[in-house]
Amino acid sequence: MNAAVSTAGPVLARLHAWVDAHFDEQVALLRRLVAIPTDTPPGDNAPHAEAVAATLEGWGWEVERHAVPADEMRAYGMRSITNLIVRRRYAPGGPVIALNAHGDVVPPGEGWTRDPYGGEVADGCLYGRASAVSKSDFTTYLHAVRALEAAGVPLKGAIELHFTYDEEFGGLKGPGWLLERGLTRPDYAVCASFSHAVVTAHNGCLQFEVVVKGKATHGSAPETGHDALQAATRILAEVYRRAAALREVRSDIEGITSPTMIVGRIDGGTHTNVVPGRVTLKMDRRLIPEEDPSVVEAQVRAFVQAAVEGLPGITVEISRLLLARALRPLPGHEKLAASLRAHAQAVFGEAIAAVGTPLYADARLYAEHGIPTVMYGAGPRTVLESRAKQADERVALSDLKGATQVVAGMLADFLAA
Repeated sequence: MNAAVSTAGPVLARLHAWVDAHFDEQVALLRRLVAIPTDTPPGDNAPHAEAVAATLEGWGWEVERHAVPADEMRAYGMRSITNLIVRRRYAPGGPVIALNAHGDVVPPGEGWTRDPYGGEVADGCLYGRASAVSKSDFTTYLHAVRALEAAGVPLKGAIELHFTYDEEFGGLKGPGWLLERGLTRPDYAVCASFSHAVVTAHNGCLQFEVVVKGKATHGSAPETGHDALQAATRILAEVYRRAAALREVRSDIEGITSPTMIVGRIDGGTHTNVVPGRVTLKMDRRLIPEEDPSVVEAQVRAFVQAAVEGLPGITVEISRLLLARALRPLPGHEKLAASLRAHAQAVFGEAIAAVGTPLYADARLYAEHGIPTVMYGAGPRTVLESRAKQADERVALSDLKGATQVVAGMLADFLAA
């Protein structure tokens, strides 16, 4: 396959025409998917998966349901997950391409002017929680596959649709769970995205819980205790001193700037008139792809301990909550990126960039298994335009249709015999 669009013009015309002719169906499907809440937490997402499976079985497609056991879910902090794999097999001799989108979402929050589960269509957009990230790409990928199969060209290889439900919790019971159990091993993967760009790299993330322990005592005699909050302020000062210094560390990947570090939550104390005996900090440290997570973790643990060293009666416990490795380009990803960029330029009439993103996502889990992976799906020119994870999240219908045509063209490049 060449770097430029290699699918013949008549085939592309048929793909685009099929997407046009069935776009009302695609919009109706997205409205149904948005209407089923998948707020995570609490993460009771199996009902959404069952509705998706029932729809596809109504098309005559076979759907594999892979339910995560209840005891695993309780330990994980979610209620239910059923991951779906849909395998569309063609003639032998071609690659297996996985298309992954996640159905879980953050809760709607406040400030909506439209029903977050209404799927309202207005002003050329469809509104609702996950309309942009990433229930839209359930429909992007499904209708791209349908268009490809309706185009009447011989195909070789296979497509796997992976619909998973824990990206907001880190993906370990979604794509990670499927991959670790050997339920899938594609040759390439395309994961849901949120803008016109083709994403080829993303940041990693380390999260920590830091528990500072002292001795609580009456506020009238603070010298008889050991103030955990006072000790925690030393850690906070060091976190933000080092966070400022991280701005000088720069990634070589376009779209990714510098590492970041914040304290996102603080809990502690018992009452206004009591010296705090325990304070808990929740830390988030984003890693650029060039950083080694083990080195960064060791640095964080060392400076946290050093910040309170010598304080009498103070101890610190540091627990890692999350390690999400960065997505790094693997050999073969350039074929996916070149095809998607060429088709996107043809559809949208503008040059489409291949960039990194400071977010982290499920895409990294495929790359960790040696699978060349990029992110591409329905979205505007920037994430902020879609209001993803904000009130009045929306996807422009023109972006949804265009992305579907782009993915269909890419699939034809790879699978047309």
